[in-house]
Amino acid sequence: MKRSKIAGIGYYVPENVVTNDDLSKVMETSDEWIQERTGIQQRRYGRKHEETTTTMGAQAARIACERAGISPEDIDFIVFATLSPDYYFPGCGVLLQRELGITKREAGALDIRNQCSGFIYALSIADQFVKTGMYKNVLVVGAEMHSMGLDFSTRGRNVTVIFGDGAGAAIIQPTDDSEQGILTTKLHSDGTYAEKLAFINPGAHGGYHANKAGETYDFGFPPKDTYGEIFITQKMMDDGQYYPNMEGQFVFKLAVQKFPEVIHEALKDAGLQASDISMLIPHQANLRISQFVQKQLGLSDDKVWNNIQRFGNTTAASVPIALCEAWEAGKIKKGDLVCLAAFGSGFTWGSALIRW
Repeated sequence: MKRSKIAGIGYYVPENVVTNDDLSKVMETSDEWIQERTGIQQRRYGRKHEETTTTMGAQAARIACERAGISPEDIDFIVFATLSPDYYFPGCGVLLQRELGITKREAGALDIRNQCSGFIYALSIADQFVKTGMYKNVLVVGAEMHSMGLDFSTRGRNVTVIFGDGAGAAIIQPTDDSEQGILTTKLHSDGTYAEKLAFINPGAHGGYHANKAGETYDFGFPPKDTYGEIFITQKMMDDGQYYPNMEGQFVFKLAVQKFPEVIHEALKDAGLQASDISMLIPHQANLRISQFVQKQLGLSDDKVWNNIQRFGNTTAASVPIALCEAWEAGKIKKGDLVCLAAFGSGFTWGSALIRW
């Protein structure tokens, strides 16, 4: 069985920079309040009605292809990770295929919804496809257009100030070099507390139904006159239920537990130690979380890449954006041991060890 490697990486972030001071003009917050809780100073927002999750993913994908020495037409399979797809359905995978102009080959496209750990899940899937010899050029994309679905009011500030837009991509190929490639990936989930970080409405769960008189009915089969009114109700609008919700303290406590666990699991599987890590690329959820994990692993500042200060949390895109930035900065070189790790909604978490 061959080993797979990252043959090319690329990222794209929109030009529009939104600072903490900009947000303070539309909600009760401040630069000090945001930085103290998250470490974020600014983030990027895409151009409304011009940029989408798919178009940003395509920008990153083209760069990754060029650096891998292939053209988009060489792509055998697409794995697209996002929580903010262009449409409810179909997924972004086929839209990306169309955006890249490679529909004639009819290569498969897979969409996954693993939120913050989406890229690592996608990378693991690509790794299996390549190692088994099924595909030779797998495009993995993590992209998000959060700005189109955030609550820009004081009510939503705890969530809104965190997120930004962007995309990252990688081309996964086979390698015969035993000293290079993806060494291991570890994936986990626990849905017990799924609603602690969730975007629940609108949805097909039927949480609320409303009749023409505006009366609401809780879970269960709806009365006859509610058909056609399941997805959006006045109650959802009044209560702001169509925005993401997060219990920050709960998420923080779980994240600082699971992050180090899944990293140590990968290291043990590969017969390595934390001191062997050349560069840690954590999902950019919160600067405090990254700093806690860094301390737990005993890593120096030059062995951890953080860019949440400039880009905010770009969810599925955050790991590939940070990985690409670190590589472009010369912080990742051939032979280095790179560790990727993420934790997010679901809850899902994962890690990957890569010999560059």
